Amino acid sequence: MEARDKQVLRSLRLELGAEVLVEGLVLQYLYQEGVLTESHVQEIKAQATGLRKTMLLLDILPSRGPKAFDAFLDSLQEFPWVREKLEKAREEAVVELPAGRPQKVHSRPAPKLLELRPLDLKLRF
Repeated sequence: MEARDKQVLRSLRLELGAEVLVEGLVLQYLYQEGVLTESHVQEIKAQATGLRKTMLLLDILPSRGPKAFDAFLDSLQEFPWVREKLEKAREEAVVELPAGRPQKVHSRPAPKLLELRPLDLKLRF
């Protein structure tokens, strides 16, 4: 999972926990897509409360590969408001660079680059 997506899950952890996301089709979809193993599903279902189930899912997801976050978004068909919140947070996410400087993940090209035209237009071909 990308650092940006891990950051999104971490920053919304308490809000996501309050939604009790594991009741319904979320776990089964993630199992179907190969994000969770049967062992993961059993471990999550064994938790005593919906909050603990969701928190365990959030603990497992970051280590489940590059498609885990997108599959998680897809699994949230029953929770469109949660999906929208995650997508918005993902768009706005800032990832820390090694030097400690934040960098916008979705940075826009410099204005000068937007003015560049193909060579054939400059040479009037």
